[in-house]
Amino acid sequence: MKLFKSLNTQIFIAAVLGVLFGLLLNTLPVESAFHSASLYGLGIASSIFIGLLKLILVPLIFTSIVVGVSNLQAHEHGHRVWKVTVICCLTTTTIAVTIGILCAHLFQPGQGLHIDLFQQAMSGFEAKQQFSPSEFIGQFINGVLVNPFKAMAENNVLAVVVFALLVGAALVAGGPRYQVIHGFFNQSFQLIMQIVSWIMWLAPLGIFALMAKLIASESLDVLGSLAKFAVVVTGSTIFHGLVVLPALLWIFGKMSPLRFFRGARPALITAFATSSSSATMPVSMRCAEQNLGVNPGVVGFVVPLGSQMNMDGTALYEAAAALFIANLVGLDLSIGQQVVVCLTAMIASLGAPGIPSAGMVTMIMVLQSVGLPAEAVAILLPIDRILDTVRTVVNVQGDMMISVVVQRFSGMNGSATESTPAVQPPASSLSD
Repeated sequence: MKLFKSLNTQIFIAAVLGVLFGLLLNTLPVESAFHSASLYGLGIASSIFIGLLKLILVPLIFTSIVVGVSNLQAHEHGHRVWKVTVICCLTTTTIAVTIGILCAHLFQPGQGLHIDLFQQAMSGFEAKQQFSPSEFIGQFINGVLVNPFKAMAENNVLAVVVFALLVGAALVAGGPRYQVIHGFFNQSFQLIMQIVSWIMWLAPLGIFALMAKLIASESLDVLGSLAKFAVVVTGSTIFHGLVVLPALLWIFGKMSPLRFFRGARPALITAFATSSSSATMPVSMRCAEQNLGVNPGVVGFVVPLGSQMNMDGTALYEAAAALFIANLVGLDLSIGQQVVVCLTAMIASLGAPGIPSAGMVTMIMVLQSVGLPAEAVAILLPIDRILDTVRTVVNVQGDMMISVVVQRFSGMNGSATESTPAVQPPASSLSD
Protein backbone atom coordinates (compact mmCIF):
# COMPACT_ATOMS: atom_id res chain seq x y z
CA MET A 1 0.00 0.00 0.00
CA LYS A 2 2.94 2.34 0.61
CA LEU A 3 3.67 2.25 -3.15
CA PHE A 4 0.33 3.89 -3.92
CA LYS A 5 1.11 6.75 -1.51
CA SER A 6 3.83 7.92 -3.89
CA LEU A 7 2.67 10.92 -5.91
CA ASN A 8 4.65 9.73 -8.94
CA THR A 9 2.85 6.37 -8.78
CA GLN A 10 -0.53 8.05 -8.42
CA ILE A 11 0.17 10.27 -11.44
CA PHE A 12 1.25 7.29 -13.53
CA ILE A 13 -1.88 5.34 -12.60
CA ALA A 14 -4.05 8.39 -13.30
CA ALA A 15 -2.41 8.81 -16.73
CA VAL A 16 -3.09 5.14 -17.59
CA LEU A 17 -6.70 5.42 -16.42
CA GLY A 18 -7.05 8.64 -18.40
CA VAL A 19 -5.87 6.91 -21.57
CA LEU A 20 -8.34 4.04 -20.98
CA PHE A 21 -11.23 6.42 -20.32
CA GLY A 22 -10.31 8.40 -23.44
CA LEU A 23 -10.37 5.20 -25.49
CA LEU A 24 -13.81 4.41 -24.02
CA LEU A 25 -15.08 7.83 -25.07
CA ASN A 26 -13.72 7.20 -28.57
CA THR A 27 -16.05 4.20 -28.92
CA LEU A 28 -19.13 6.29 -28.15
CA PRO A 29 -21.03 8.48 -30.64
CA VAL A 30 -19.95 12.11 -30.45
CA GLU A 31 -23.60 13.11 -30.18
CA SER A 32 -24.24 10.97 -27.08
CA ALA A 33 -25.03 12.76 -23.82
CA PHE A 34 -22.39 10.80 -21.90
CA HIS A 35 -19.66 11.76 -24.39
CA SER A 36 -20.54 15.44 -24.29
CA ALA A 37 -20.97 15.55 -20.52
CA SER A 38 -17.67 13.71 -20.00
CA LEU A 39 -15.71 16.08 -22.21
CA TYR A 40 -17.29 19.04 -20.44
CA GLY A 41 -16.38 17.68 -16.99
CA LEU A 42 -12.86 16.76 -18.11
CA GLY A 43 -12.44 20.26 -19.51
CA ILE A 44 -13.40 21.86 -16.19
CA ALA A 45 -11.10 19.59 -14.14
CA SER A 46 -8.13 20.10 -16.46
CA SER A 47 -8.68 23.88 -16.60
CA ILE A 48 -8.69 24.12 -12.79
CA PHE A 49 -5.46 22.12 -12.51
CA ILE A 50 -3.60 24.05 -15.23
CA GLY A 51 -4.95 27.32 -13.85
CA LEU A 52 -3.54 26.54 -10.41
CA LEU A 53 -0.14 25.73 -11.89
CA LYS A 54 -0.13 29.02 -13.80
CA LEU A 55 -1.27 30.85 -10.66
CA ILE A 56 1.70 29.64 -8.61
CA LEU A 57 4.32 29.78 -11.38
CA VAL A 58 5.60 33.37 -11.03
CA PRO A 59 5.74 33.46 -7.18
CA LEU A 60 7.53 30.11 -7.18
CA ILE A 61 10.08 31.16 -9.80
CA PHE A 62 10.80 34.47 -8.07
CA THR A 63 11.21 33.16 -4.53
CA SER A 64 13.15 30.01 -5.46
CA ILE A 65 15.72 31.91 -7.56
CA VAL A 66 16.15 34.68 -4.97
CA VAL A 67 16.72 32.10 -2.22
CA GLY A 68 19.02 29.97 -4.37
CA VAL A 69 21.28 32.88 -5.34
CA SER A 70 21.25 34.53 -1.92
CA ASN A 71 22.38 31.30 -0.24
CA LEU A 72 25.80 31.80 -1.87
CA GLN A 73 26.53 34.53 0.66
CA ALA A 74 27.30 31.87 3.28
CA HIS A 75 30.34 30.88 1.23
CA GLU A 76 31.77 34.23 0.18
CA HIS A 77 35.08 33.49 1.93
CA GLY A 78 35.67 30.57 -0.45
CA HIS A 79 35.66 32.70 -3.63
CA ARG A 80 37.85 30.43 -5.72
CA VAL A 81 35.98 27.25 -4.86
CA TRP A 82 32.49 28.54 -5.54
CA LYS A 83 33.48 30.52 -8.64
CA VAL A 84 35.02 27.43 -10.24
CA THR A 85 31.96 25.43 -9.18
CA VAL A 86 29.53 27.89 -10.76
CA ILE A 87 31.57 28.07 -13.98
CA CYS A 88 31.62 24.27 -14.22
CA CYS A 89 27.88 24.00 -13.56
CA LEU A 90 27.03 26.59 -16.19
CA THR A 91 29.38 24.99 -18.72
CA THR A 92 28.04 21.45 -18.40
CA THR A 93 24.42 22.66 -18.31
CA THR A 94 24.95 24.72 -21.47
CA ILE A 95 26.41 21.70 -23.25
CA ALA A 96 23.50 19.52 -22.07
CA VAL A 97 20.89 22.00 -23.31
CA THR A 98 22.68 22.27 -26.66
CA ILE A 99 22.67 18.49 -27.04
CA GLY A 100 18.95 18.38 -26.23
CA ILE A 101 18.15 21.04 -28.85
CA LEU A 102 20.36 19.45 -31.53
CA CYS A 103 18.91 15.96 -31.01
CA ALA A 104 15.37 17.34 -31.10
CA HIS A 105 16.22 18.94 -34.45
CA LEU A 106 17.96 15.84 -35.76
CA PHE A 107 15.24 13.31 -34.93
CA GLN A 108 12.25 15.73 -34.87
CA PRO A 109 9.88 13.85 -32.54
CA GLY A 110 6.32 15.08 -32.99
CA GLN A 111 6.97 16.50 -36.46
CA GLY A 112 3.91 16.42 -38.73
CA LEU A 113 1.49 15.57 -35.91
CA HIS A 114 -0.67 18.55 -34.95
CA ILE A 115 -2.70 18.45 -31.74
CA ASP A 116 -5.97 20.33 -32.26
CA LEU A 117 -6.62 20.28 -28.51
CA PHE A 118 -3.86 22.87 -28.01
CA GLN A 119 -4.92 25.19 -30.80
CA GLN A 120 -7.32 27.10 -28.53
CA ALA A 121 -4.49 27.72 -26.07
CA MET A 122 -2.34 28.93 -28.99
CA SER A 123 -5.02 31.18 -30.47
CA GLY A 124 -3.63 34.28 -28.76
CA PHE A 125 -0.05 33.51 -29.65
CA GLU A 126 1.59 35.68 -32.25
CA ALA A 127 4.55 34.04 -33.94
CA LYS A 128 7.58 36.27 -33.72
CA GLN A 129 9.38 37.06 -36.92
CA GLN A 130 12.97 36.12 -37.56
CA PHE A 131 15.43 38.71 -36.28
CA SER A 132 19.04 39.38 -37.12
CA PRO A 133 21.42 38.81 -34.17
CA SER A 134 21.57 42.53 -33.38
CA GLU A 135 17.78 42.89 -33.59
CA PHE A 136 17.27 39.82 -31.42
CA ILE A 137 19.57 41.20 -28.72
CA GLY A 138 17.66 44.46 -28.75
CA GLN A 139 14.30 42.70 -28.56
CA PHE A 140 15.57 40.43 -25.79
CA ILE A 141 16.86 43.32 -23.69
CA ASN A 142 13.62 45.28 -24.14
CA GLY A 143 11.66 42.18 -23.18
CA VAL A 144 13.46 41.39 -19.92
CA LEU A 145 14.37 44.85 -18.57
CA VAL A 146 10.86 45.94 -17.69
CA ASN A 147 8.95 46.92 -14.56
CA PRO A 148 9.06 43.76 -12.41
CA PHE A 149 5.49 44.18 -11.20
CA LYS A 150 4.27 44.52 -14.78
CA ALA A 151 6.33 41.44 -15.70
CA MET A 152 4.72 39.44 -12.87
CA ALA A 153 1.23 40.57 -13.86
CA GLU A 154 1.82 39.62 -17.50
CA ASN A 155 3.61 36.32 -16.73
CA ASN A 156 6.78 37.59 -18.41
CA VAL A 157 8.89 34.72 -17.12
CA LEU A 158 12.32 35.87 -18.29
CA ALA A 159 11.85 39.39 -16.89
CA VAL A 160 10.85 37.90 -13.53
CA VAL A 161 13.92 35.66 -13.60
CA VAL A 162 16.25 38.59 -14.32
CA PHE A 163 14.77 40.63 -11.46
CA ALA A 164 15.03 37.64 -9.11
CA LEU A 165 18.70 37.17 -10.03
CA LEU A 166 19.37 40.85 -9.27
CA VAL A 167 17.60 40.66 -5.91
CA GLY A 168 19.51 37.51 -4.99
CA ALA A 169 22.83 39.09 -6.01
CA ALA A 170 22.00 42.20 -3.95
CA LEU A 171 21.37 40.00 -0.89
CA VAL A 172 24.75 38.34 -1.43
CA ALA A 173 26.48 41.73 -1.73
CA GLY A 174 24.73 43.08 1.35
CA GLY A 175 25.64 40.13 3.54
CA PRO A 176 24.52 40.42 7.19
CA ARG A 177 22.92 43.84 6.56
CA TYR A 178 20.06 42.14 4.72
CA GLN A 179 19.66 39.19 7.04
CA VAL A 180 16.03 40.07 7.84
CA ILE A 181 15.13 40.37 4.13
CA HIS A 182 16.95 37.10 3.42
CA GLY A 183 14.87 35.43 6.12
CA PHE A 184 11.71 36.94 4.63
CA PHE A 185 12.41 35.45 1.21
CA ASN A 186 13.25 32.07 2.76
CA GLN A 187 9.94 32.07 4.60
CA SER A 188 8.14 33.23 1.45
CA PHE A 189 9.66 30.36 -0.49
CA GLN A 190 8.54 27.85 2.15
CA LEU A 191 5.05 29.40 2.06
CA ILE A 192 4.83 29.06 -1.73
CA MET A 193 6.11 25.48 -1.50
CA GLN A 194 3.30 24.69 0.94
CA ILE A 195 0.76 25.93 -1.61
CA VAL A 196 2.51 23.92 -4.35
CA SER A 197 2.24 20.78 -2.20
CA TRP A 198 -1.52 21.34 -1.95
CA ILE A 199 -1.79 21.74 -5.72
CA MET A 200 0.16 18.51 -6.17
CA TRP A 201 -2.64 16.66 -4.36
CA LEU A 202 -4.82 17.49 -7.37
CA ALA A 203 -2.19 16.37 -9.87
CA PRO A 204 -3.56 12.82 -10.40
CA LEU A 205 -7.07 14.18 -11.08
CA GLY A 206 -5.71 16.89 -13.37
CA ILE A 207 -3.54 14.45 -15.32
CA PHE A 208 -6.43 11.99 -15.63
CA ALA A 209 -8.64 14.73 -17.09
CA LEU A 210 -5.97 16.03 -19.46
CA MET A 211 -5.01 12.58 -20.77
CA ALA A 212 -8.62 11.44 -21.18
CA LYS A 213 -9.53 14.62 -23.06
CA LEU A 214 -6.41 14.31 -25.24
CA ILE A 215 -7.05 10.68 -26.22
CA ALA A 216 -10.78 11.30 -26.77
CA SER A 217 -10.07 14.28 -29.03
CA GLU A 218 -6.95 13.23 -30.93
CA SER A 219 -5.44 10.40 -32.96
CA LEU A 220 -3.57 7.66 -31.10
CA ASP A 221 -0.54 8.59 -33.20
CA VAL A 222 0.34 10.95 -30.38
CA LEU A 223 1.36 7.94 -28.25
CA GLY A 224 3.81 6.74 -30.90
CA SER A 225 5.26 10.22 -31.16
CA LEU A 226 5.63 10.33 -27.38
CA ALA A 227 7.52 7.01 -27.42
CA LYS A 228 9.90 8.41 -30.06
CA PHE A 229 10.50 11.48 -27.91
CA ALA A 230 11.26 9.30 -24.88
CA VAL A 231 13.85 7.32 -26.87
CA VAL A 232 15.47 10.50 -28.21
CA VAL A 233 15.72 12.14 -24.78
CA THR A 234 17.00 8.97 -23.10
CA GLY A 235 19.63 8.45 -25.79
CA SER A 236 20.72 12.10 -25.62
CA THR A 237 21.02 11.97 -21.82
CA ILE A 238 23.03 8.74 -21.92
CA PHE A 239 25.33 10.27 -24.56
CA HIS A 240 25.92 13.27 -22.29
CA GLY A 241 26.68 10.99 -19.34
CA LEU A 242 28.87 8.44 -21.11
CA VAL A 243 30.72 10.66 -23.60
CA VAL A 244 30.58 14.38 -22.80
CA LEU A 245 31.03 14.38 -19.03
CA PRO A 246 33.82 11.73 -19.02
CA ALA A 247 35.63 13.70 -21.74
CA LEU A 248 35.44 16.91 -19.69
CA LEU A 249 36.60 15.00 -16.60
CA TRP A 250 39.61 13.58 -18.46
CA ILE A 251 40.57 16.95 -19.98
CA PHE A 252 40.05 19.24 -17.00
CA GLY A 253 40.07 16.89 -14.02
CA LYS A 254 42.93 14.67 -15.26
CA MET A 255 41.09 11.58 -14.04
CA SER A 256 40.46 8.40 -15.98
CA PRO A 257 36.73 7.90 -16.75
CA LEU A 258 37.16 4.21 -15.83
CA ARG A 259 38.45 5.13 -12.38
CA PHE A 260 35.63 7.62 -11.96
CA PHE A 261 32.86 5.16 -12.83
CA ARG A 262 34.35 2.52 -10.54
CA GLY A 263 34.46 4.96 -7.64
CA ALA A 264 31.10 6.57 -8.35
CA ARG A 265 29.18 3.35 -9.01
CA PRO A 266 27.38 3.14 -5.61
CA ALA A 267 26.10 6.71 -5.95
CA LEU A 268 24.97 6.20 -9.56
CA ILE A 269 23.05 3.04 -8.65
CA THR A 270 21.41 4.85 -5.73
CA ALA A 271 20.47 7.76 -8.01
CA PHE A 272 18.85 5.39 -10.50
CA ALA A 273 16.86 3.67 -7.75
CA THR A 274 15.70 6.83 -5.92
CA SER A 275 15.44 9.37 -8.79
CA SER A 276 16.63 12.01 -6.31
CA SER A 277 19.92 13.89 -6.26
CA SER A 278 19.28 15.03 -2.70
CA ALA A 279 18.46 11.56 -1.38
CA THR A 280 21.64 10.27 -3.06
CA MET A 281 23.79 13.08 -1.63
CA PRO A 282 25.29 11.17 1.37
CA VAL A 283 26.36 8.35 -0.95
CA SER A 284 27.72 10.83 -3.51
CA MET A 285 29.78 12.62 -0.87
CA ARG A 286 31.22 9.37 0.47
CA CYS A 287 32.13 8.16 -3.02
CA ALA A 288 33.78 11.47 -3.91
CA GLU A 289 35.84 11.53 -0.70
CA GLN A 290 36.78 7.88 -0.24
CA ASN A 291 36.82 6.51 -3.80
CA LEU A 292 37.78 9.55 -5.87
CA GLY A 293 40.10 11.21 -3.34
CA VAL A 294 38.42 14.62 -3.31
CA ASN A 295 39.07 16.97 -0.39
CA PRO A 296 36.19 16.82 2.17
CA GLY A 297 35.92 20.62 2.11
CA VAL A 298 35.44 20.64 -1.64
CA VAL A 299 32.94 17.78 -1.48
CA GLY A 300 31.03 19.48 1.34
CA PHE A 301 30.48 22.50 -0.87
CA VAL A 302 30.23 21.19 -4.44
CA VAL A 303 28.00 18.12 -4.04
CA PRO A 304 25.22 19.76 -1.94
CA LEU A 305 25.24 22.88 -4.11
CA GLY A 306 25.33 20.77 -7.26
CA SER A 307 22.30 18.76 -6.15
CA GLN A 308 20.34 22.02 -6.35
CA MET A 309 21.86 23.89 -9.30
CA ASN A 310 23.75 21.38 -11.45
CA MET A 311 21.05 19.39 -13.26
CA ASP A 312 22.33 18.61 -16.74
CA GLY A 313 19.81 15.84 -17.36
CA THR A 314 16.88 18.03 -16.32
CA ALA A 315 18.00 20.95 -18.51
CA LEU A 316 18.51 18.66 -21.52
CA TYR A 317 15.06 17.12 -21.07
CA GLU A 318 13.21 20.42 -20.73
CA ALA A 319 14.91 21.99 -23.77
CA ALA A 320 14.14 18.97 -25.96
CA ALA A 321 10.59 18.81 -24.60
CA ALA A 322 9.92 22.42 -25.63
CA LEU A 323 10.84 21.65 -29.24
CA PHE A 324 8.77 18.45 -29.11
CA ILE A 325 5.71 20.40 -27.99
CA ALA A 326 6.38 23.06 -30.64
CA ASN A 327 6.28 20.31 -33.28
CA LEU A 328 2.99 18.99 -31.89
CA VAL A 329 1.30 22.38 -32.12
CA GLY A 330 2.77 23.05 -35.57
CA LEU A 331 4.96 25.97 -34.46
CA ASP A 332 8.37 26.51 -36.06
CA LEU A 333 10.46 28.22 -33.39
CA SER A 334 12.85 30.87 -34.63
CA ILE A 335 16.53 30.86 -33.70
CA GLY A 336 15.83 33.62 -31.20
CA GLN A 337 13.03 31.63 -29.57
CA GLN A 338 15.29 28.59 -29.33
CA VAL A 339 17.90 30.72 -27.57
CA VAL A 340 15.18 31.76 -25.11
CA VAL A 341 14.26 28.08 -24.62
CA CYS A 342 17.91 27.26 -23.88
CA LEU A 343 18.28 30.07 -21.35
CA THR A 344 14.99 29.28 -19.65
CA ALA A 345 15.74 25.55 -19.49
CA MET A 346 19.07 26.31 -17.82
CA ILE A 347 17.47 28.63 -15.28
CA ALA A 348 14.57 26.24 -14.68
CA SER A 349 16.99 23.41 -13.92
CA LEU A 350 18.73 25.65 -11.34
CA GLY A 351 15.54 26.47 -9.48
CA ALA A 352 13.60 23.23 -9.75
CA PRO A 353 11.69 22.79 -6.45
CA GLY A 354 12.41 19.57 -4.60
CA ILE A 355 9.03 17.90 -4.43
CA PRO A 356 7.73 14.93 -6.40
CA SER A 357 6.69 15.85 -9.96
CA ALA A 358 7.20 19.57 -9.32
CA GLY A 359 9.24 19.49 -12.51
CA MET A 360 5.88 20.06 -14.22
CA VAL A 361 5.95 23.60 -12.80
CA THR A 362 9.38 24.43 -14.23
CA MET A 363 8.40 22.69 -17.48
CA ILE A 364 5.52 25.14 -17.78
CA MET A 365 8.05 27.93 -17.22
CA VAL A 366 10.05 26.74 -20.23
CA LEU A 367 6.97 26.29 -22.42
CA GLN A 368 5.49 29.67 -21.64
CA SER A 369 8.76 31.50 -22.24
CA VAL A 370 8.03 31.13 -25.97
CA GLY A 371 4.24 31.04 -25.80
CA LEU A 372 3.68 27.26 -25.89
CA PRO A 373 0.57 25.89 -24.11
CA ALA A 374 0.93 24.87 -20.46
CA GLU A 375 -1.65 22.12 -21.11
CA ALA A 376 1.07 20.21 -23.00
CA VAL A 377 2.52 18.93 -19.72
CA ALA A 378 -0.22 16.28 -19.87
CA ILE A 379 1.63 14.57 -22.72
CA LEU A 380 4.97 14.56 -20.89
CA LEU A 381 3.98 13.43 -17.39
CA PRO A 382 3.13 9.77 -18.16
CA ILE A 383 6.75 9.15 -19.20
CA ASP A 384 8.35 11.61 -16.78
CA ARG A 385 8.94 9.06 -14.00
CA ILE A 386 10.79 6.69 -16.35
CA LEU A 387 12.95 9.44 -17.83
CA ASP A 388 13.61 10.84 -14.35
CA THR A 389 15.71 7.81 -13.39
CA VAL A 390 18.16 8.35 -16.26
CA ARG A 391 18.48 12.11 -15.92
CA THR A 392 19.00 11.84 -12.15
CA VAL A 393 21.96 9.51 -12.72
CA VAL A 394 23.51 12.13 -15.01
CA ASN A 395 22.74 14.90 -12.50
CA VAL A 396 24.54 13.01 -9.72
CA GLN A 397 27.40 12.05 -12.03
CA GLY A 398 27.89 15.73 -12.87
CA ASP A 399 28.07 16.72 -9.18
CA MET A 400 30.89 14.25 -8.47
CA MET A 401 32.71 15.06 -11.70
CA ILE A 402 32.67 18.77 -10.93
CA SER A 403 34.03 18.13 -7.42
CA VAL A 404 37.08 16.48 -9.03
CA VAL A 405 37.59 19.43 -11.40
CA VAL A 406 37.07 22.03 -8.67
CA GLN A 407 39.66 20.35 -6.46
CA ARG A 408 42.24 20.52 -9.24
CA PHE A 409 41.64 24.19 -10.07
CA SER A 410 41.14 25.39 -6.49
CA GLY A 411 44.50 24.03 -5.36
CA MET A 412 42.99 21.95 -2.54
CA ASN A 413 44.24 18.37 -2.40
CA GLY A 414 42.61 15.34 -0.93
CA SER A 415 44.60 15.41 2.29
CA ALA A 416 43.70 18.99 3.17
CA THR A 417 41.84 19.42 6.41
CA GLU A 418 40.38 22.87 5.83
CA SER A 419 36.77 22.52 4.86
CA THR A 420 34.23 24.75 3.26
CA PRO A 421 30.80 24.78 4.89
CA ALA A 422 28.36 22.54 3.13
CA VAL A 423 25.24 23.78 1.47
CA GLN A 424 22.28 22.19 3.18
CA PRO A 425 19.57 20.99 0.80
CA PRO A 426 15.94 21.85 1.41
CA ALA A 427 14.26 19.29 3.62
CA SER A 428 11.66 18.69 0.94
CA SER A 429 14.08 17.73 -1.81
CA LEU A 430 12.64 14.41 -2.81
CA SER A 431 12.83 14.30 -6.59
CA ASP A 432 14.59 15.88 -9.55
